[in-house]
Amino acid sequence: MDLNFIKDPAFLKQYSIEQLESFADEIREFLIQTLSKTGGHLGPNLGVVELTLALHKEFNSPEDKFIWDVGHQSYIHKILTGRTNQFNTLKKYKGLSGFPKRMESEHDHWETGHSSTSLSAAMGMAIARDLKGQDHYVVPVIGDGALTGGMALEALNHIGHEKKNLTVILNDNEMSIAPNVGALHNVLGRLRSANKYHWFKDELESFMKRIPAFGGKLAQTAEHLKDGMKSFILPGMFFEELGFTYYGPVDGHNFENLIENIRYAKKTEGPVIVHVITKKGKGYHPAEQDKVGTWHGVGPYKIESGESLKKKGKGPAWSQVISDALSKIARNNKKVVAITPAMTVGSKLENFKKEFPDRLYDVGIAEQHATTLSGGLATQGMKPFLSIYSTFLQRGYDQVVHDVCRQNLNVVFGIDRAGLVGADGETHQGVFDISFMRHIPNMVVMMPKDENEAQHMVYTAIDYNEGPIAIRYPRGNAKGIEVDETLTSIPIGSWEILREGHDGVILTFGTTIDMALNASEQLEQSGMSIRVVNARFIKPLDEKMLREIFSENIPVLTLEEHVLQGGFGSAVLEFAEERNLLGKICMKRMGIPDQFIEHGSVNELWDEIGLTTNEVVNSLKELIPNKLGLEQG
Repeated sequence: MDLNFIKDPAFLKQYSIEQLESFADEIREFLIQTLSKTGGHLGPNLGVVELTLALHKEFNSPEDKFIWDVGHQSYIHKILTGRTNQFNTLKKYKGLSGFPKRMESEHDHWETGHSSTSLSAAMGMAIARDLKGQDHYVVPVIGDGALTGGMALEALNHIGHEKKNLTVILNDNEMSIAPNVGALHNVLGRLRSANKYHWFKDELESFMKRIPAFGGKLAQTAEHLKDGMKSFILPGMFFEELGFTYYGPVDGHNFENLIENIRYAKKTEGPVIVHVITKKGKGYHPAEQDKVGTWHGVGPYKIESGESLKKKGKGPAWSQVISDALSKIARNNKKVVAITPAMTVGSKLENFKKEFPDRLYDVGIAEQHATTLSGGLATQGMKPFLSIYSTFLQRGYDQVVHDVCRQNLNVVFGIDRAGLVGADGETHQGVFDISFMRHIPNMVVMMPKDENEAQHMVYTAIDYNEGPIAIRYPRGNAKGIEVDETLTSIPIGSWEILREGHDGVILTFGTTIDMALNASEQLEQSGMSIRVVNARFIKPLDEKMLREIFSENIPVLTLEEHVLQGGFGSAVLEFAEERNLLGKICMKRMGIPDQFIEHGSVNELWDEIGLTTNEVVNSLKELIPNKLGLEQG
């Protein structure tokens, strides 16, 4: 079948089991072939081929609402809803999103990218359905990894209480990106091994009904027996105690089992959980054998061997630089403890875990818990390093304010993926953390220009004893420069001049330093002398240097890969306003405008928002004549 001709999934209604099995093979082949060229979330999608086909066969999208938690497993859904011909643009600039996208299709009812949101959204949709007197199914599909998130557990509690009709599909592959952790994971493990539970329950109920004069103490005893056997077969009866009807575990690669249990679920009143066991990466050997999350999201690869075709950067990954520095420090400082919310692999902490297994805590997809846990460690004199993606830290914001900064606890925040991340798009662009960290009392925020400065910043943060401190670092690879053997502290709030100049100043940090240096070099050819300052501390600012700059009465350009509102440039303006200097300076801010930035390469996104060397050059050319004109006037 030519997948490009698919417009909607209605044709699946007529498919036999044999046809579905053949079609599943076609889809797997398409995914393996296509993603070998574009990259993307291969493992999660290969694992849900049969499940997605069965759901679309038994439900009626878009009338019935599918909600894909995280959304990295939605590729088959996109194929079935008429988007196959866009897969060559997957995660590319202006191309097909790697996650559900409401503007892409009427079949996408909820946009995701972060985990554990599906159940809450589904409950909202179910309440709205009932209030409007409608009659359709709401079907959230959530993985066992996402189910560890606190928000998902809150939603389970509410759904079970309200008894709304919801069909929850639990896609259990024992993985999020990497293998899951936690007590709930162990509960699901016991459920996986209880294949005979429903048969036993039915047989037990049938036996009790055949007992003559079923009543009184006999009935009471039988009920106790039934409950006791349920607890024995399924310790805790977790989901049923929460108010759900539980179906499963179901073989997620067997169409007969899937369809049978989905039909049971559709006939059941109240909330239902269909527990589906799938194999992440199924159908492609390298992905099936993956035990650490390598094939969760991939770049282009050779199909025959699985070898990556992604070009390697000059230097090590930024995450690796930070992790290596942390390991180096931890060898001499037993108080150092690393915490991560299910990102041991993503944040390159595997080596730290091997060397210090009792000092690495993966808490699962639980950013709020991770933040407050770090605070608790800090109260006892430990040195907690919370390694967390910028956009995931958003989920722990209240804990940063209330639990860490308010108590002025000495927690180190390693803010990974700070700045534009490219192909993962607007759900993962780390461009808000300066704004939501900078305004909190007691917080220190810094960002390195290269890997050498990065390792010194890690040392600075661990050496710091006066409260919370954050290091931002980008996605991708560092520059590949030589690094110092000995680590030293950088004075808090100190900036450095990278290039001298007297006609204007660029204040910048991190990923935009090269852009500033290139602009300064170009302007030198036009006879302009532009100073470039590495403003590596975003909070506190280097007040001494700022005063000196403002006293020179020369134009100032702030440059940042971060939203302008509340960002670094705003901090400089606030400094000037507080000291009555606004009337004496000529200043412009460059950064990310007030909009969400979609997917594409970082360079393409820079071009789109005007964050380029040429724009820096043009801005300074405008600023300097304006300033000179004012002086002459």
